[in-house]
Amino acid sequence: DLRDREGLLQVVFDPDRAEIFAEAERIRSEYVLNVKGLVRPRPDGTINPKMRTGQIEVLAHELETLNRSETPPFHHDEHANEDIRLKYRYLDLRRENMLGNLMLRHKVTSAMRSFLDENGFVDVETPMLTRATPEGARDYIVPSRTHPGKFFALPQSPQIFKQLLMMSGLDRYYQIVRCFRDEDLRADRQPEFTQLDVEMSFVDEDAVTGTMEDLVRHVFKSTLDIELPAEFPRMTYAEAM
Repeated sequence: DLRDREGLLQVVFDPDRAEIFAEAERIRSEYVLNVKGLVRPRPDGTINPKMRTGQIEVLAHELETLNRSETPPFHHDEHANEDIRLKYRYLDLRRENMLGNLMLRHKVTSAMRSFLDENGFVDVETPMLTRATPEGARDYIVPSRTHPGKFFALPQSPQIFKQLLMMSGLDRYYQIVRCFRDEDLRADRQPEFTQLDVEMSFVDEDAVTGTMEDLVRHVFKSTLDIELPAEFPRMTYAEAM
């Protein structure tokens, strides 16, 4: 089975091609390979309906081992201890579910960008090294080489910068931005996280809520092909509390 980010594909080596067959016998788990060959339907009785490529196979005409692998600490489809997975993160990220997480995240951010771009928002990258912007947590600080004894703070959010942009007349801004808050790890707290940051001028509460609902509907349709309802349930602050 040859695996890349798209999934698995079965490769077949013909014993009549002695040189390539001998090389194939030396292949082990997690080797990096370059294979060229003929895509053909699998013979009767060998079709695998559980695989996306289970109807076909590749009859190899050429084989090149690009990189060999030591015996891996775990295989791509087996359960492994989290400490081992993090130690060998490059192997962990080869796993189908981990790759799937990264691909889904990519699709979500791509869908967000396309929606906001089409609705008049401008993507602006704001500074990471700045003054403290008091939020609800401690700042991460970075010493300044040019001003001994002084420190930059990593932003807890781009709040001040996006308000500056509104005053400057940009009127619709967004950024998929990394934020930093020096907090202990909890279920809903991380030292660094990514958020979609949005600001709008000359709007009311309904315009903000409506735009965000449209965004969420667009993201679910684009990434998961799920149609969300035209109206979301709403409750008052008192009801929520």
